[in-house]
Amino acid sequence: MPTHFSVLPLFTILFMWASGACASDKVNNAEGDSSILPQIEVFDTKALNLIDPNANISIRSKGYGWSEGPLWIEQGQYLLFSDIRSNQIFKFHPQTGTSVYLAPAGATGWVEGDYAEGPNGLLLSPDGQLVIMQQGDRRIAVMDAPLTTPQPKFVTLAAEYQGKRLNSPNDGVYDSKGNLYFSDPPYGLKKGMDDSRKQLPFQGIYLLKANGELVLLDDSVNLPNGVVLTADGKMLIVSVSDPKHARWIAYDVQADGTIVNKRMFYDASDLVGKKGEQGLPDGFALHSSGLIFATGPGGVWLFEQTGKVLAKIRTGQISSNCALTSDEKTLYITTPHYLMSVSLR
Repeated sequence: MPTHFSVLPLFTILFMWASGACASDKVNNAEGDSSILPQIEVFDTKALNLIDPNANISIRSKGYGWSEGPLWIEQGQYLLFSDIRSNQIFKFHPQTGTSVYLAPAGATGWVEGDYAEGPNGLLLSPDGQLVIMQQGDRRIAVMDAPLTTPQPKFVTLAAEYQGKRLNSPNDGVYDSKGNLYFSDPPYGLKKGMDDSRKQLPFQGIYLLKANGELVLLDDSVNLPNGVVLTADGKMLIVSVSDPKHARWIAYDVQADGTIVNKRMFYDASDLVGKKGEQGLPDGFALHSSGLIFATGPGGVWLFEQTGKVLAKIRTGQISSNCALTSDEKTLYITTPHYLMSVSLR
């Protein structure tokens, strides 16, 4: 299992659609559906089954405080994504552009000058309702309105563990039984682990069962972030956004939903702080082939579920999360200030 890019790739594909400009310059000057200078590194030819070597990396929308949680809505053919800083959820439609979808969306008790932030991860419940990791309100909630007529009305799914407030739920994934795995780092608290409002002495990885029972799975991970299940539901992968030990970890999922056999999936510690490797392990998108897109240092990584790195899409930005369209022809990528997209095969 690889732990870092210690060997040269089989080959590297570099595509340039503009001369004399670096990626960050192109991003800062871009307007509308503009293309940036992409760099696609391919480490294994299997990646070419998904990645189109002629594809642009395009800016689809911009001007956010910190965009996150992209979620493709099949019914309606549009993308939802969060802006944590402005406490809103936006809607991007490929034909009509971006509009505000829901506000407020994640911190109903916002206090001026407080560090309460808005929504983070977004997902659909088994019955098709919008579930929001409300980082600001320190809970997981479901929007109490249809997707087609959104309203800032919420029903709490989880807010406490053993009578103590959660930290700030970040990301989640449902299994085939309707159980929800989620991470609970302290990002929504101004002083993190030292914040006076923090009630739990740890940062948890949890299982919210379909019957409402909340089970703590692991309390030993510092700064857990994105979560994803493999296609067969037998492995849970968690990104760890710890600058002192940036990595992805994996667990085996047992029949009752609990996890065992914690292990390293991929160690990216040696990349932190290096030029061109901005960002930390964060969100995921699972392809039907079983391959996994994961945002991390430098952009979006493409993994096999063995932990082998097949490719890396360098966005020139910190990349916070990603999502696939239902036909898997487009990968959307959120960065702090931009919504980007890449066409796939």
